[in-house]
Amino acid sequence: MSDLHALEDWAGLLLHRIEPPARTKLARTIAQQLRRSQQQRVTAQRNSDGSQYTPRKPRDLRGKQGRIQRKVKMFRKLRTASYLKAKGDSNLVSVGFTGRISRIARVHQYGLKDRAERGAPDVRYDQREVLGFTDADLELIRDTLLLHLTR
Repeated sequence: MSDLHALEDWAGLLLHRIEPPARTKLARTIAQQLRRSQQQRVTAQRNSDGSQYTPRKPRDLRGKQGRIQRKVKMFRKLRTASYLKAKGDSNLVSVGFTGRISRIARVHQYGLKDRAERGAPDVRYDQREVLGFTDADLELIRDTLLLHLTR
């Protein structure tokens, strides 16, 4: 997290010299790139430190008789742009989930207790970092900022 603060201090001074419309455009570009990076990391089923997600608990995958469902990766729909929103304006960049999906993501992000469905018992979910900064993300932000400033 200290790398993020150092980047913020360094970039803050440079960003104040840019006009607000150009800052907004830059923030949107960075937000979209960060969202793409987060989507790729979730698709690869990796935490921000590079470790694999804790696998799902084994369960009976037979639905109707004679039909076996295939194993599906976690967060298949969460990583889509309709759920993972990227916003940027002249003052901030944000990538996150909205609505009911944010609750599901928060439970997995921090390893909280939740119910899988109504009437089911509470279950403690393993921690899986759905959102998080990697070193590559910090470099992406720095490189995008430098590219914008040199144009």
